[in-house]
Amino acid sequence: MTTAVRPSFTFDNTYVRDLDGLYERWSAAQAPNPRLIALNEQLARELGLDQDALRTDEGVGVLVGNVVPEGAEPIAQAYAGHQFGGYSPRLGDGRALLVGELIDPKGARHDIHLKGSGRTRFARGGDGKAPLGPMLREYVVGEAMHALRIPTTRALAVTATGEMIMRDRGPEPGAVLARVASSHLRVGTFQYTAATGDVELLKRLADYAIDRHHPDARDADNPYLAFYERVVEAQAYLVAQWMLVGFVHGVMNTDNMTISGETIDYGPCAFLDGFDPATVYSSIDEGGRYAYGNQPVVAAWNLARFAETLIPLIDPDADAAVAAATEVLQSFTDRHAAHWRAGMRAKLGLERDAPEDPSLIEDLATVLRDEWIDHTRFYRALAHAVRGDDAPVRDLFSKPEAFDAWAARWRAALPSGDRGEIAAGMDRVNPVYIPRNHLVEEALTAAVAGDFDPFHRLNEVLADPFVERPGLERYTEPGSGGYTTFCGT
Repeated sequence: MTTAVRPSFTFDNTYVRDLDGLYERWSAAQAPNPRLIALNEQLARELGLDQDALRTDEGVGVLVGNVVPEGAEPIAQAYAGHQFGGYSPRLGDGRALLVGELIDPKGARHDIHLKGSGRTRFARGGDGKAPLGPMLREYVVGEAMHALRIPTTRALAVTATGEMIMRDRGPEPGAVLARVASSHLRVGTFQYTAATGDVELLKRLADYAIDRHHPDARDADNPYLAFYERVVEAQAYLVAQWMLVGFVHGVMNTDNMTISGETIDYGPCAFLDGFDPATVYSSIDEGGRYAYGNQPVVAAWNLARFAETLIPLIDPDADAAVAAATEVLQSFTDRHAAHWRAGMRAKLGLERDAPEDPSLIEDLATVLRDEWIDHTRFYRALAHAVRGDDAPVRDLFSKPEAFDAWAARWRAALPSGDRGEIAAGMDRVNPVYIPRNHLVEEALTAAVAGDFDPFHRLNEVLADPFVERPGLERYTEPGSGGYTTFCGT
């Protein structure tokens, strides 16, 4: 590495200035021999960062936590959370630090956050470190979600620390993920604050969140109720987008639900192969709480917990506040259904607002589930049927009669017009390439063993998920089933 160019960051620290009491000032553990594994050059450009400077000794030091850049004030954020339904009053950044808020060339604000940077006061007995494999998973899946046009936190870099850390499976190389988000405010941040009983601090947090993410709520008759409504809408949209691509988050705790509406924490996540709403991949989700089909229900449950924190701000009369918040919460189901149905119409080539057989979309779920049809391949192949070639989609079924009956109704609902244009529109929303679970595992296993080529190749494929390219057929193939994910902490 060269030291010819120094990294330059334009940091601000509004969270530190405005929210004293919701963080601990802290420093990262020193990495003994840091080595840059992956740098997101596109994201670096968007943030106005010099890629060459980030590759220098000092730049890598910033990305791993060894160097505190000028203007940064590293902190560990405090938050609480319901984890698998059980409340934990003090979670927080046990192995992560908010370095600062970076202002990009367009004036937008982004958190720069280091995950795996060592123990903090919130560590709860952990070592504060992160293995290389799970940090690379965050990079792969986060960038894939971004390419799929789904709101998400993103990875700026993954840096190996040069040390081995102990996990259940034995020693593993350590790493730090440099994560970028519009903020790390969570439902759990509000739960922690509300539990202090300090209404003034709660008000400061809500005002801060409004100004940072939902400023139009400030002009409403009831700004805090309007703020709640904005978050409900953001999450209704987000979870609908997950469902449309077959994403299973795997750990939808309230500390993993952002106020911004971005996806956060790609621990035990996965993507559907065969379609089944009961699908669970996470090894720790023994009861199936966060199964694919449960995600909208869990999101509403989390938002109910969020509403509870805002009651003192919504109305001095608690009963009136509960009634107002409940009305907004009850709108989640319709909001989510509207986003999901609009997305499904696009996936199926139907006109956005045209009336169709009300059961057409719902019945498709049964057709796919009964034969465990690959979610991604089905929707992509359906465009071939619009073009006049049924074979790619029919061949997915061992007994295509049920599909044929459904397809007759679907064709009747298709709009008139150029079928080529309809199919092209479907291709623009139905990806060819997703982070296939077995391919992610293959890439991570190779990387931990020192071969990073499969990791980089997988990222290249996933960066353009809607355009089919020759020679990439293996990236479209589903796994063999029985896949299980692990949190990796």
